[in-house]
Amino acid sequence: MTTQFVIVGGGIGGLASAVALGLRKHSVQVLEQASAFGEVGAGVQLGPNVTRVLQAWGLGQALDAVACRPERLVVRNALSGAELASLPLGSSAEKRYGAPYVTIARPDLHSMLLAKAFELTQPRLQTKFESIVHHRVDGVEYQLQDDATLHHADVLVGADGVWSRVRQHLLPHLLPQPTGHLAYRAMVPQRDLPAALRSQVVTAWMGPAFHVVQYPVRGGDWLNVVAIVHGHLEGDLQTWDHQANASELRARLAQTQAPLLDLLHAIDHWRLWPLYATPPMAGAAHQAQGRLALLGDAAHPMRPYLAQGAGMAIEDAQQLAASWQLHALQPTLALQHYARARWQRNAMVQAKAERNGRIFHLRGPLRWARDWALRTAGQQLMDQPWLYGYRSPV
Repeated sequence: MTTQFVIVGGGIGGLASAVALGLRKHSVQVLEQASAFGEVGAGVQLGPNVTRVLQAWGLGQALDAVACRPERLVVRNALSGAELASLPLGSSAEKRYGAPYVTIARPDLHSMLLAKAFELTQPRLQTKFESIVHHRVDGVEYQLQDDATLHHADVLVGADGVWSRVRQHLLPHLLPQPTGHLAYRAMVPQRDLPAALRSQVVTAWMGPAFHVVQYPVRGGDWLNVVAIVHGHLEGDLQTWDHQANASELRARLAQTQAPLLDLLHAIDHWRLWPLYATPPMAGAAHQAQGRLALLGDAAHPMRPYLAQGAGMAIEDAQQLAASWQLHALQPTLALQHYARARWQRNAMVQAKAERNGRIFHLRGPLRWARDWALRTAGQQLMDQPWLYGYRSPV
């Protein structure tokens, strides 16, 4: 019998799950509330744990066409500009882990997944999920906005982001909380920057109560920059991004030195994201219950300080499809298998990302101790075998 999967959300996680399930010939429908599929202009880092999944989906060539393979990850002191540590990437990372470390524009990753999803599934635009009416042993009954019809899904997957309506049904008291951090993001053509500011490596600038990360995207022709500072944002907190004031960011980071300060003054247009997260997952029930599954930010909103938000959504998608393959005749068991396989890893990534945020923003003597540790053992501290060496089931 054919199982009908309904995926709520057409972002990276939703499309990744559509691809993973579609490749296994399942019947999949993606519901996206927007009038057009798309992602905002920001960058994403994808470690070998993620790129090997994309390669397994037949997307290796498409990835190479739009992504970059930076040769190094460099950590610098934002106040002095001094290099603290460096980790080889490029061919070294591929040799260590069997897959590349890449940087990519988020819209390019989304477009790549969307094209594959259209080959395999039925994405629907302007279809806003409203609520779950019945969650039974034989499936899920749900309603769409402005539609009185009761719709059925054998399995419903919530991939609807940080403010997930599906999660609200499963875990009504687990609401994302403000982290106290704001992310200023920009993506600019490198040709518009002075030659001295152009870069083909990943650079993390660490300062007291802030940090900045920059890396190339779109074949190296563009530079993605994100500056994360302490603060709160007024207004509609569920709006994903807001207009940002370049002069405000420059004032916040006025104590930085060239070339970082010069880069901040060379970019006039920024978007502003308030960062939200939930505590690390506490059990398998936070990932799936019955015929309902959560995936990506809908399951585990996390801080971006391990660069694994998109990566964990893609890993989730691959595991969901693999678990279903193992237990296709027992749907509840299949989703239990998926949840047990994923929740602890996701919880670890959430916890380590939160810890990284504290380390990146250290002040005073603790900041000096961090910089000393990076100078003396930076490569060992920066490499992440437990993270990048993970192999999703195929």
